[in-house]
Amino acid sequence: MELGLGVFLVGVLGLSSFWWVLGRVNCWYYERVKLGDKKRLSLPPGDLGWPFIGNMWSFLRAFKSSNPDSFIASFVSRYGATGMYKVFMFGSPSIIVTTPEGCRRVLSDDEAFQPGWPESTMELMGRKSFIGISFEEHKRLRKLTAAPVNGHEALSFYIDYIEKIVKIALEKWASMGEIEFLTQMRKLTFTIIMYIFLSSESEQVTEALEREYTTLNYGVRALAINLPGFAYYNSLRARKRLVAIFQSVVDERREERRKNPNGFHEKKKLDMMDRLMDVKDENGRKLDDEEIIDVMLMYLNAGHESSGHITMWATVFLQSHPEAFKKAKAEQEEIRRNMPPGQKSLTLKEVRQMEYLSMVVDETLRLVTFSLMVFREAKKDVNISGYIIPEGWKVLTWFRGPHFDEEIYEDPLTFNPSRWENFTPKAGTFLPFGAGSRLCPGNDLAKLEISIFLHHFLLGYELERKNPDCPLMYLPHTRPKDNCLGRIKRSVSSSSTV
Repeated sequence: MELGLGVFLVGVLGLSSFWWVLGRVNCWYYERVKLGDKKRLSLPPGDLGWPFIGNMWSFLRAFKSSNPDSFIASFVSRYGATGMYKVFMFGSPSIIVTTPEGCRRVLSDDEAFQPGWPESTMELMGRKSFIGISFEEHKRLRKLTAAPVNGHEALSFYIDYIEKIVKIALEKWASMGEIEFLTQMRKLTFTIIMYIFLSSESEQVTEALEREYTTLNYGVRALAINLPGFAYYNSLRARKRLVAIFQSVVDERREERRKNPNGFHEKKKLDMMDRLMDVKDENGRKLDDEEIIDVMLMYLNAGHESSGHITMWATVFLQSHPEAFKKAKAEQEEIRRNMPPGQKSLTLKEVRQMEYLSMVVDETLRLVTFSLMVFREAKKDVNISGYIIPEGWKVLTWFRGPHFDEEIYEDPLTFNPSRWENFTPKAGTFLPFGAGSRLCPGNDLAKLEISIFLHHFLLGYELERKNPDCPLMYLPHTRPKDNCLGRIKRSVSSSSTV
């Protein structure tokens, strides 16, 4: 009996010792072996988790629960509110930065930090997209594509089509009965971005591509396990199919230009694909096929995912906050009344008069925090707030930190558009599109789409959710588990949307 108890205790002790050692392998290798005591002692507090897995299980567990902020909260409870924590995530030793000052520094200091996205994200989004290229190449590519995406002329050109397709969609949804509002919203924003970038209005093609993008996005924040049954495996195959489709479009456009070099540009409308094929830098160099395809793949993804989700959430927030809805609607009615006689469509002038609606959009962007983080890599040892970020380590700017900081935003979990009145956020405190030289290049286009949709929704429609208390999912993006099931109904006192 005593012998059996002794064997049991030895077994428990041995197993405990094994787990203790296993939990410190990463620290021993990446800190003691790779850095040495001097740098190691200057690292932020934290832990690097288990070998290979690191902190990914706790990250995924938190974001698959009803309390995603429990992930960072666990570090705060163990190590204090230091604003920086060492972790091992997405296959690399990393530093999570949660303060506005730290995020601003990491995102704006191109001398010290470069893109550091996980290998899985690079593979899925493209090594020649904006997330993967060097600072010099990014600057060049951004300069070449800025005007066609966010320029005044381009945005003015897009308004008519966006407005037309929004009005058609709202009328259609109002007659469909119960719908998944988020699903329909994503289809709408994808239809818009497909027209802007590829001149395609084919519903069949749009739906097929949108399905591929849905599969692609599930792998962006997943473990990079390229085996059947895992999200990353499916995402890689979705990317391969998307690249093949875009390559066929590029080949077709090049053949069309070869056959008719003079008449090609007589078309009434040059879409984004045309513009990307035409742009040249100061040395006369054009984009190659891989650059065009990776930029297209990235823009089409970002251009519908973020816009679709944020528009859905802005609609939900307005509908569930009657005072905000009333105020936003009154503003849109005033804008419509003040339009010149004979003008039937919005222009950039009217969109820029939507001051309260702009606050609604900003508050939605803050509260939803569509992008969890941006990945950077230290190009050299960097000191921030007394802590060392070692050369080669990844840096994750945790946007939920600044966006939910009670010292910046009073009652931060409450939807309150009026908090933006006479309030200009300091650098690093509001980061829906990132910051610094790599600020999201399609931010103005996204806000334009959202504003036009909300304008017409407020003037003539209401959202009636079937499950207003539906639980949320947080990966890959925050959304109701039922995809916002409900009805779009014409409002009783709707104004003409012309």
